[in-house]
Amino acid sequence: MRKLTLLLLLLIANLALAAEKMTAPQLITLAQSQSDALPEAIAATFTQQELKEGTAWAGKGHDFFFALASATPPQLFVDGAAGPQMQPLGATGQWYAAARIEELGALHSFYYQIAGARFGGRLDLPAFGPESYLEPNVPSGKLSEKLIHTSKIYAGMQSEYWVYVPAGYDPQVPAPLMVFQDGGGYIHRDGNNPALNVIDNLIAQKKIPVMICVFINPGDVTGAPGTPTYRFVQAYADQWHRTLKDSMRSTEYDTVSDRYDRFLRDELLPQVAAQYNIRKDAYSRAITGLSSGGICSFNAAWQMPDQFSRVITWIGSFSSIQWKEDPAIADGGQDYPEKILREPARNLRVWLQDGSNDQENDRYGSWPLANIRMANALKLKNYDFHFSFGQGTHNSGHGAAEFPAEMIWLWRDYDPAKTSQAYTMEPEEKAKPLFRVTITSRDAR
Repeated sequence: MRKLTLLLLLLIANLALAAEKMTAPQLITLAQSQSDALPEAIAATFTQQELKEGTAWAGKGHDFFFALASATPPQLFVDGAAGPQMQPLGATGQWYAAARIEELGALHSFYYQIAGARFGGRLDLPAFGPESYLEPNVPSGKLSEKLIHTSKIYAGMQSEYWVYVPAGYDPQVPAPLMVFQDGGGYIHRDGNNPALNVIDNLIAQKKIPVMICVFINPGDVTGAPGTPTYRFVQAYADQWHRTLKDSMRSTEYDTVSDRYDRFLRDELLPQVAAQYNIRKDAYSRAITGLSSGGICSFNAAWQMPDQFSRVITWIGSFSSIQWKEDPAIADGGQDYPEKILREPARNLRVWLQDGSNDQENDRYGSWPLANIRMANALKLKNYDFHFSFGQGTHNSGHGAAEFPAEMIWLWRDYDPAKTSQAYTMEPEEKAKPLFRVTITSRDAR
């Protein structure tokens, strides 16, 4: 009787879990126990489109779970090698497999073979390491409620932002600062970019300093019709068939000028500094973002190296998105490699990340080639930089997977007793050759 009661309780618990989206370990546990709740759990975790297209996956640490709808038995390949055998999910026409991926803090890939033909898969399969999950006994900081700033530099634009204060913050001690563009994408501990977990863990390990983090979203100018900013953004949206909010983001992030940087320096960050004790030296300030937020971050440090000296860019849009949209602004993002080569050097430390399957855009150019050009320009001018180039698409997976390594590299040798440091290229990087391009997507002769 006791055994039957335990089995019933286990079944009820499994059914309750199956009604919600589940993690890879939970799905694997259901699969290993051959639970009747597994079909419902798969349906709750993945969309029908993901299952039909062969893009359904879940991962946590080393553990990954793959699911697929197929009338024919599929074979799973992970990083180009044959994976575990796919198992049929009863008579549902669905298949699943549990796999273990050894290398953490890196990007992986998968696909299927069905009847001898390649099918589905993803090039962006991040395997997060332990620093990306809040470790036991590591104290969490406090994320503010969503705050709103109304700009004067972008007349009437309203920006959402959050301030993160780590557990070790002492109001009597000025703290370093890090600013995140598209900030709302970084504030969820169980999301695709679990930055808060990384920050807490690395602070606890004393691998990065205790820092105030500001997560800021692109602004919204819809409530300010008739202003010069609104008119410019509306015209840009009409010309390129983009939404008003998307065009506002591009106006802020992709423009090669000091306008957004003045917005940070003169408007938003003073508002944060009124509440928290923040260091003012560029040595203690970092900035990061992805895609247009990536070039925005580099641009902020380039335009104002007295404000930011540490930069991380993921899949940076060093391309011609805002090129000559304003006749008064001659440069575009595609000009940055030449600006690095020809303009006076800035004292910057820069981590670049991109992938060979990033965008080739008929309006704005090539993201992979632009990032390679950036890396070579930084190398030729002896900047303290690192270039992480993989096979990913225009996706945050690669950058997020290695975010702990990026942060450790970016803040290495930080000394709170200093206010400046002349950054120099690492000997290991100096010994390496320039980046060269080979064509792999078509026959080359």
